Amino acid sequence: MNSLHLKSFIRCKRKAWLDFKGKKSCEVWSPHKAIDKINQFQIFSQLCNGEIYTGLKGCENGYQGVIGLKVKGSFFQNINTEIRPQLLVKSKGISKWGPYKYLPAVYKLGRKTTKEHLFDIAFSSILLGSFQESKIEKGLVISSFGNKVNVEEIYLNKKLRKKVLNVLLNLNECLEGSIPEITQDRKKCTICSWQKLCDKEAKENGFLTDIDGIGSKTASLLKTNGISDIQTLACYSEKELGEKLSKFNNQKYEKASIFVKQAQAYISGKPYCISNKNATNDLLEKTSSGFYIFDIESNPDDRHDFLYGFLKINNLFTKKEDLVYEPILNLKNNKVESYRQIIKILFSHKGWPVLHYGETEKIAIINIAKKLNFSFEEIDLLTSRFIDLHTLIRKSWILPLKNYGLKTVSNWLGFEWLQKNVSGSKALYWWIQYQITKNEIFLKKIIQYNKDDCLATLQIAEYLIKNQLKKN
Repeated sequence: MNSLHLKSFIRCKRKAWLDFKGKKSCEVWSPHKAIDKINQFQIFSQLCNGEIYTGLKGCENGYQGVIGLKVKGSFFQNINTEIRPQLLVKSKGISKWGPYKYLPAVYKLGRKTTKEHLFDIAFSSILLGSFQESKIEKGLVISSFGNKVNVEEIYLNKKLRKKVLNVLLNLNECLEGSIPEITQDRKKCTICSWQKLCDKEAKENGFLTDIDGIGSKTASLLKTNGISDIQTLACYSEKELGEKLSKFNNQKYEKASIFVKQAQAYISGKPYCISNKNATNDLLEKTSSGFYIFDIESNPDDRHDFLYGFLKINNLFTKKEDLVYEPILNLKNNKVESYRQIIKILFSHKGWPVLHYGETEKIAIINIAKKLNFSFEEIDLLTSRFIDLHTLIRKSWILPLKNYGLKTVSNWLGFEWLQKNVSGSKALYWWIQYQITKNEIFLKKIIQYNKDDCLATLQIAEYLIKNQLKKN
């Protein structure tokens, strides 16, 4: 086992087991990992003033930073282990290489230092200390906020070392055993490279957490009351279930009804219409004279929206190939010009509504309007044109789906992205690659992805409008 298995184990026992024994053909490449690696290297390079070398020779030659070193060793109770420190930072001291030694360092994305960071450093310090023949008293957690590199020192006391030893013993036991059950907290699965494999098994076994709105705590509550799978939930009395959902207070019967209907839809594959005539009639009326679809590509860690996409729809009968799509690139050194282009588009048809999926786009427009010194009245007037289809479809329909994300809903409606296995995180990966290489092919990929996002949003709008026309 190695330090990567330890990190996976802290997040999810099943992931650690799959990383160790799973069929690699079932693993899907994760852009999150690639983005993480790029961010790591950039911050580590900044910390070490560009003086980074790879492998053992880096340690022997005394470079300020060393990456890519692997150290194997026999651990407690003769457990074979391997560490792969993200970074080694040169420090004062004495080691087998000379009048210096190395400290293990890890990269931290958010503001919180977690068990994952602490245990990674502690594990690395034990094997690294023996390997370089110099005791390690502390490790480093590296992060970046406001374009400034921050270094947090973690002192490796006996308590922390003992904790990591216990976790390693549990990890070893896990890896030697059979595959662990799927985690109840499925929110962790969204960026996992084994997600598709686990999703397939969860669906086959009727996992309760596959039902929209049911998390690990609600699933545990349902199991306590004898509801162990989706099939049982689908056959349950809504009134009886409501009595058991006291934690939802006044919403308990409403929640019970939604959970049961969601389970029934999931099993049957058929959607269930909720009475929300006013909202869908409003959408039908507002879009009759034309509308925009608006979608953004963002780097949330950098708080930067790098592409704004507008799709112009004069009416629903316009052929897809005749629709006008306009992408606006938002470079950091030319933001004001991008903002003005956006406002120009929005004000070219002041009466048109702006359809989007999720709250991101509306929040972005509010921020842009503030930066352009719009008055409160002007901002209210502008944002009143925005219609969130994600909110609208959830209020109007119960769909036979695990979640109501843009891709999940539009794929169910038959929409396909031109590029395979794409996502917002892959678009971000392409953006980072474009910034590094200036290769236009990455920009073209992002623009095509954003255009498809707009077309997928349009397909959901068409579904809502056409179904309302049938009722009228």
